[in-house]
Amino acid sequence: MDLKPPLPPFTKVTAIQKIRMAEDAWNSRDPERVSLVYTEDTVWRNRTEFPVGRQAVKEFLKRKWSTELDYRLIKELWSFTENRIAVRFAYEWHDESGQWHRSFGNENWEFNEHGYMQRRFASINDCPIAEKDRKFFWPLGRRPDDHASLSDLNL
Repeated sequence: MDLKPPLPPFTKVTAIQKIRMAEDAWNSRDPERVSLVYTEDTVWRNRTEFPVGRQAVKEFLKRKWSTELDYRLIKELWSFTENRIAVRFAYEWHDESGQWHRSFGNENWEFNEHGYMQRRFASINDCPIAEKDRKFFWPLGRRPDDHASLSDLNL
């Protein structure tokens, strides 16, 4: 099995690195790319959906990004242990009608010894926002390194 560094046990530095890599992948909005960091038998909870397996995750992500348009995400470290990382996040997106939303949440991640995520449990709340209240304005794709963090934005 290939390795997906950084590997557990995590340090603060490697946990932050793993989080940024995940953020970058999700901001690509590429279900294939994102799904490859999960184990073949990964177990998820995402709101009211419970995908099991990499293929189910890929299908979930295709559906997600077909309705959450112009998606931009920021993740931030909350806590970590040897093979687990807790993150908080916010993302902005709009629906087909043009209504903008900011979604807030927390994720708990568990990794195997090869650095693949085997469990992901997400709790997420959506809040409609006016377009003038948006805070994430970088071009679609990777968040620039100099863009404000969640803490900087008081989110």
